[in-house]
Amino acid sequence: MRIYTRSGDKGKTSLIYGDRVAKSDLRVEAYGTCDEANSAIGVALSHLIREKWEGKTEFLSSMQKIQTILFHVGAELATPKGKKVTWELKKEHIEELEQYIDEWDEDLAELNNFILPSGHEASAGLHMARTIVRRAERTAVALGDEVNTLVVSYLNRLSDLLFVAARYVNQHLGGKELPLHPDV
Repeated sequence: MRIYTRSGDKGKTSLIYGDRVAKSDLRVEAYGTCDEANSAIGVALSHLIREKWEGKTEFLSSMQKIQTILFHVGAELATPKGKKVTWELKKEHIEELEQYIDEWDEDLAELNNFILPSGHEASAGLHMARTIVRRAERTAVALGDEVNTLVVSYLNRLSDLLFVAARYVNQHLGGKELPLHPDV
């Protein structure tokens, strides 16, 4: 089986269940942006593989689970309204993100100002993934009632988690957070 199909050469692609839409369709933009965010998370995590950090295995495992759920969020976005979603997002998935946020945020220094995306390579990468997730969220919002409201909530919470995860990585791996200096 070949990886290429040539079926998208005229600017159309298939959603789940075979509905053909323009590659510029908001639904395609939303799930494509989730894929982009997932890739950015993967790049960030690849920087952690070589690190000697006691909590690395648990953190990586949590993040890889989040990547899997984000992949399913993309699949839900690729499912046309009114069609059965084979793997539906649940409120528990959002609650799990909140648990990670609370756990990782517990030991972080209080923020008194904005910070610049910086520090350890993995941290900077997680900040990049956060901004991509925000774009996915904006696109999902633009779809309105075409998508499950839990998708928007999940993406919103995921961007919060990625912010906390970036700070958490910096703290544990000696990355320096740079405060925003508005007078520059």
